[in-house]
Amino acid sequence: MDNLLPRLRLALPDSGGHLDIEGVFPVPVKDVWLEVGFGAGEHLAQQAANHPQVGMIGCEPFINGVAGLLARIKKEGLANIRIFDDDARLIFDALPDGEIGKVFVLFADPWPKKRHHKRRFISAGTLDALARLMKSGAELRFASDHMEYVRWTLDCVLRHACFEWTAMSAKDWRRRPDGGFETRYEAKARANGASCVYLSFVRLPRV
Repeated sequence: MDNLLPRLRLALPDSGGHLDIEGVFPVPVKDVWLEVGFGAGEHLAQQAANHPQVGMIGCEPFINGVAGLLARIKKEGLANIRIFDDDARLIFDALPDGEIGKVFVLFADPWPKKRHHKRRFISAGTLDALARLMKSGAELRFASDHMEYVRWTLDCVLRHACFEWTAMSAKDWRRRPDGGFETRYEAKARANGASCVYLSFVRLPRV
């Protein structure tokens, strides 16, 4: 970890400017995807392995999760992942406009107590930032087994002018989207008998 993390860590620019988001990867990439709170990294690593032409940025403040991802990177020889080991919102200002093709927010902490709701990742302010970062047609994927947080997220996103919910029927939010992979939090929720909800939103055309 001491050797690998410094090579893969994304550092905020000293100047306060934007990162060369494609230049941080060792080979040219066709797109850049962002996962917020990757846990132990099982989903992020699988996406990276299946899409070697995509640069993956994973954000996770907890060291155990970062260590889990690093172990997977080393074992599988993944070269298209970069890590921001802090709150994802701290890197948003360093990312350029309209460069992100997909964002994953999977089984994030729902902060169930009302006094903690302001800590939830999905909020009007965060959606403003994601709208700036995402390309036209980019996808925002959200998943949770916490129904109140699901309702919160739907309300926040549907109120935002830059996003549209893609669901056409109930099965679209009851099953994991194509190309998705189970996280350990999802597996735990299912093992406990909880229902999981999968929401997919598209970034409307930029003007």
